[in-house]
Amino acid sequence: MIRVHHLNNSRSQRVLWLLEELGRPYEVVRYERDPGTMLAPASLRRVHPLGKSPVIEDGGRVLAETGAVVDYLVTRYGPELAPTPDPDSDAHWRYRYWLHYAEGSAMPPLLLKLKLILNRLGWLGRPARGFVERQLTTHLDYLEAELGDGPWFMGDGFTAADVMLSFPLEIAVSRAGLDASRPNLWRFLQRAHARPAYRRALEQGGAYAFAS
Repeated sequence: MIRVHHLNNSRSQRVLWLLEELGRPYEVVRYERDPGTMLAPASLRRVHPLGKSPVIEDGGRVLAETGAVVDYLVTRYGPELAPTPDPDSDAHWRYRYWLHYAEGSAMPPLLLKLKLILNRLGWLGRPARGFVERQLTTHLDYLEAELGDGPWFMGDGFTAADVMLSFPLEIAVSRAGLDASRPNLWRFLQRAHARPAYRRALEQGGAYAFAS
């Protein structure tokens, strides 16, 4: 059985959601953030040296990094949640682009915004604020246009790319002012949160501050 090392209010919620979509049995090992630092507990380092979540164990294999975990689970257990594996297909590379974009491009400005909120950038805070806000606007405008009036980022069919993109968009609601003024993204989150597998994952993962 797959074991998921799950930190509250973290990227690992997506892994629970994906496993529910795949209908795979799994066990959740829960960890709570330190209320003062909001960091993961040191006990996670016993599972992986970086002490980050998510981490999964599957048949003796230990995997970290959300994108890698999602890619592994879809490749091994749910190819129906990815478009054709044909490397000559545009859909194949668009899908893989979104898997990497979610963490590689979308999350960094959101993390910088959190540091600004927590006032941890010191004298860099003032010039950084304008830069971060412009970056967030650029990314949200880009995603709004790329999604268009389609239900999902790959078109009519739900894929693991939607699972990956959900977390930065949920964070953007609380940190970047994402609301109904960007109707495509707003409806995307409503559709995601209405999926039965998403709701079941919330029950498994516990309280999740970014769910609506």
